[in-house]
Amino acid sequence: MVELESITLFRSLNDGGLQALRSMTQERQFATGCDIFREGAAGDGVYFVKDGLVEISGLVGGNTRHVFSQLGPGEIFGEMAVIEHRPRSATATALKDTEVYFIPRDEMLSLIKRSPAMAFGLLQQISHRLREFNQLHLREMVQAESLAIIGRFAQSIVHDLKNPLSIIGLSAETFDMPGISSEIRARTQFRIRKQIVRINDLISDILIFTEGKRPNAELKPADYGAFVLELIANLRAEAELKHAQVEMPDSPPAILVRFDARRLSRVFYNLVHNATDAMLNGGKIFLCFHADENEIVTEIEDTGPGIAPEVADRLFQTFVTFGKSHGTGLGLSICKKIILDHGGRIWAPSEPNRGATFCFSLPLAK
Repeated sequence: MVELESITLFRSLNDGGLQALRSMTQERQFATGCDIFREGAAGDGVYFVKDGLVEISGLVGGNTRHVFSQLGPGEIFGEMAVIEHRPRSATATALKDTEVYFIPRDEMLSLIKRSPAMAFGLLQQISHRLREFNQLHLREMVQAESLAIIGRFAQSIVHDLKNPLSIIGLSAETFDMPGISSEIRARTQFRIRKQIVRINDLISDILIFTEGKRPNAELKPADYGAFVLELIANLRAEAELKHAQVEMPDSPPAILVRFDARRLSRVFYNLVHNATDAMLNGGKIFLCFHADENEIVTEIEDTGPGIAPEVADRLFQTFVTFGKSHGTGLGLSICKKIILDHGGRIWAPSEPNRGATFCFSLPLAK
């Protein structure tokens, strides 16, 4: 329990001011669970907790009550009523049997006018309260965003698993069909094993995404053209599942590049999957290559609707998506990380009335 005179805001008052304070102050009692005031009520004065515990809460989103703070003896609430004569923006509730000091708005304003020190003290109290509220709001925003990120991350993993699981399912059905040749059965087994490896690689890449930069020791010099030619058959098979075609107008150059074949394959898969997802009625995907004495540039262009202008500058940020009804953009973030780990760069040039184009460069092995 605190006495009125010992409350911090009133310590600067002289004897005359304290006498005026006592004459204008009312003492009120509230049982546990009772509202001291509710949102929308008239802001008729300011309260100080004499004894007990008060909870300040408000409706968020129209129907969810949110607790902003809990106040004990000596603390002020309802102070905004002194500054602006507007309805209450929150509800104050006694969490246990509580006694309060109540000072009507007009009387409080009169007291403040006579005491500049008390006016400054009140402003400090309001500033402190707003700062506390901002910090609480920021913490809750971070927590909510973290939960949302976890949800989008899980959604992205499920999305990326769909293609290999679909191929495994179709292959398993083919494998169990009566009368199929041993050659087809062996080919089907190989396809299933390859997709299982891919799922394992996918999970590994997601784990890599959360780690630091990969060491350059994992990058080995190899023929980039041979790598692409081996990969193209799988890319075409998967694109055909979504009624799309992968075309390569010119063969990739037989040029020496330092790369991790497994991780670089992931870049091709992600970019081709993005293209097939964007082309709802099928279409074509073109792979082109340009090399000079320093680097090789790979272009992957589709005949889809192109990149939405509102996300063009944020494509490679985590969870940004475009041109499709699902997915989160994690794939492009992984692409960027892999290419940067290879010492290259990745970008998406945009031209009106054309599909999406993604380019990435890789330095030549010296």
